[in-house]
Amino acid sequence: MAPSSRKRQRRTLSPATAARPRPAGPAKSPAAAQPADSSTRATRVLDWLLQRLPAPYRGKVRDYLVLTRMDRPIGALLLLWPTWWALWLAAGDFPPVKLLVIFTLGVFSMRAAGCAINDYADRKLDPQVARTAGRPIAAGRVSPREALIVFASLLVFSFVLVLFTNKLTIWLSFGGAALAAIYPFTKRYTNLPQVVLGAAFGWSIPMAFAAVSHSVPPVGWLLFIANILWSVVYDTEYAMVDRDDDLKAGAKSTAILFGDADLPIIGILMATFLLAMLFVGQRSALGWPYWLSLLVAAGLFGWQLWRMRARARDACLWAFRNNNWLGMALWIGIVLALAMR
Repeated sequence: MAPSSRKRQRRTLSPATAARPRPAGPAKSPAAAQPADSSTRATRVLDWLLQRLPAPYRGKVRDYLVLTRMDRPIGALLLLWPTWWALWLAAGDFPPVKLLVIFTLGVFSMRAAGCAINDYADRKLDPQVARTAGRPIAAGRVSPREALIVFASLLVFSFVLVLFTNKLTIWLSFGGAALAAIYPFTKRYTNLPQVVLGAAFGWSIPMAFAAVSHSVPPVGWLLFIANILWSVVYDTEYAMVDRDDDLKAGAKSTAILFGDADLPIIGILMATFLLAMLFVGQRSALGWPYWLSLLVAAGLFGWQLWRMRARARDACLWAFRNNNWLGMALWIGIVLALAMR
């Protein structure tokens, strides 16, 4: 055997070489084990909080938090603002603290439950979409059975919260639970899943009116319809990010239904939403701060359309997230208008 061959053999059998780990593809770090659209800031907060947990439980708890979108709080905020609109309008002032706490906790628990059942329904679709391939079920970090347990647990917690309200609110809560469970499956049978999402996200509005005033007046249902319009706007913007992947996977959405007319139709829906909110302000006798907030909302809508004019994915995702500021602006307008009566 040639000396060079013996050296190669010794290097191969060297303990240091044998102990050296072999590269096995990308490292599965916590930062990588998450969907592509996770909020960087929220993810950092979650990682900081999870440092206090024992190491054996840290990874699984993190997967459950990502399953329920705690790494992406924008969805909960888009559900929170209409709920707060309704609570303030129903009370005509600062709502009862007890109801404010109940509905705020309910927003986060029901949104988390909806995300868990959504990922269960999309467990075969998500791996085919680049943005969702990193979700816990799609990536195999959480089993479908675990997702159902999480969904049921959050649903029970939400129902316990509702038990501290009144009879009408309790009865209405069953409708909200049904909408949350049905929505994830609608994208297989209809091009209008965003409408069902809007109803699910907005069902807290009649519940809030019922909890405060023991009835749902016409302005409550008008606000509910307005919220459906707004939900179709921002969820269509969101669906435009995945439109190519959804077409390949066979999923349905308003972004696919609208096609090349997406931006004009979104513009019409934005205008209709603003008109509905104008009527809400009139019926509620709100003052100038609310009308100023409507102007701010119109400006934000215009900015969204301008940014999306080329239909770039990043711009559509930005427009979706921008609706958080729109919802907050309207809430501030309602609060100030009621305080200045």
